Amino acid sequence: MDLCKATAMASPRTVSPAPAQPAPLAALMARRQPLVMGILNITPDSFSDGGRFFDPALALAHARQLVADGADIIDIGAESTRPYGGARPVSAEDELTRLKPVLAGVAGLGLPVSIDTMKATVADWALANGATIANDVWGLQRDPDMATVVAAHGAPVVVMHNRDDVEPTLDIMADIAAFFARSLDIADKAGIGRDRVVLDPGIGFGKTAEQSLAVLARLAELKTFGCPLLVGASRKRFIAHVVPSEPQQRVGGSIAAHLAAAQAGAAIVRVHDVAPTVQALRVAAAIGQAP
Repeated sequence: MDLCKATAMASPRTVSPAPAQPAPLAALMARRQPLVMGILNITPDSFSDGGRFFDPALALAHARQLVADGADIIDIGAESTRPYGGARPVSAEDELTRLKPVLAGVAGLGLPVSIDTMKATVADWALANGATIANDVWGLQRDPDMATVVAAHGAPVVVMHNRDDVEPTLDIMADIAAFFARSLDIADKAGIGRDRVVLDPGIGFGKTAEQSLAVLARLAELKTFGCPLLVGASRKRFIAHVVPSEPQQRVGGSIAAHLAAAQAGAAIVRVHDVAPTVQALRVAAAIGQAP
């Protein structure tokens, strides 16, 4: 599969190199697609489940449940990025304080673990301590050291499209394409091969509800980059634009979006509600294979 390398404009202060390993998603993707990435937020302020798993014991218990529910990957994040604004930035030290009591236990459950962070120092520590995938919501374009860290660890990276501002009249697909081209150039210069890059169009991030819907409708256009696509529509606000609802009431809308994404070729879906998503994907696949 394609997971790209990234480059940095400056050398990171600390990098803990590790021998390059085969892309940890390759065997999983050969077995079944799309993969289901279960979300583990160890934050007090995430938009959907902030605070529920902030306690390390609760976080580990939830990780075990994600495994039992059928997740293929666990995505752990210790800083809320809140796609609709209002995120409270935290220091790398605070992120690490949240991660250190949890990461080893999550990694010990046997699934690949991705570290959801926009900070190179946090990614470096996590990739040296059990995480195997980096998930950067700024697509290697915010922290100049991120690409170098990812390359040093030989890790796959999820490159997500993001914007500081919402522009309702923007051609969102053109903006995503230009963003990905920049990220892939950074990756190439850092020496991360495309077999280590996943592209995420960033549903809800810097987008109106209409733009998020348009991205889902036109997702297949992004396959021209030759990288696997990840879609994270779980409980996002665009669902409430269609059917007024609070985050916890958007399971049905989330599944509908992820089924559409899978049909359009998404290789990974990132979800809060693993069990119903796994069931829906498997039933849809069985229908597609029926005589």
